[in-house]
Amino acid sequence: MEHYFTNNENLKSKIRYINFSLDAYNFVFASDNGVFSKNKIDYASLFLVKTFLKSKKKEYASILDVGCGYGFIGITLSKILDTPVDMCDINKRAVHLCEMNIEENKVRATVFLSNIYENIKNSYDLIITNPPTHAGKEVLMSFLKDGLAKLNKDGEIWCVISKDKGAKSVKEGLEKICKCEKIAQSKGFWILLIKN
Repeated sequence: MEHYFTNNENLKSKIRYINFSLDAYNFVFASDNGVFSKNKIDYASLFLVKTFLKSKKKEYASILDVGCGYGFIGITLSKILDTPVDMCDINKRAVHLCEMNIEENKVRATVFLSNIYENIKNSYDLIITNPPTHAGKEVLMSFLKDGLAKLNKDGEIWCVISKDKGAKSVKEGLEKICKCEKIAQSKGFWILLIKN
């Protein structure tokens, strides 16, 4: 199986468009073969965005969407919060789609090609992610543990993980090194809030 967190240059492109609305905001996302949730907005990502918007207690001057795919989480937050957002992904096709979607949805966002935090130079008030659980526990923990070093003072990491893909053990592992709280749960998905 071809994974969305790898780069397959030979995979045939077939662009499709996903129309999406949240509150009074309308979005169009270009998607393609070889990227995560290519045919529809992923339930877990939408659950993360809705929970974050409902639960957030403060403003965030700087936001990073890690493993952004074609940009759903970062672009949605940028438009609704009217704030700049940085995004990154290891998948070149996802980054290209994300660039198209930033322009299409007229948001203040920037996308980088980066293997998790490898090319990320800045630090952030918020890191938000729907990490690729199929990449294995080690990669999953890198998304979260390594993100702690990229947070500004009082910064937060918000993530969504399936209970079936180890949400409980991830939470227990993180609690040994930082603060980790389960904010919400739906259809087997957990939203975790992680802080230094």
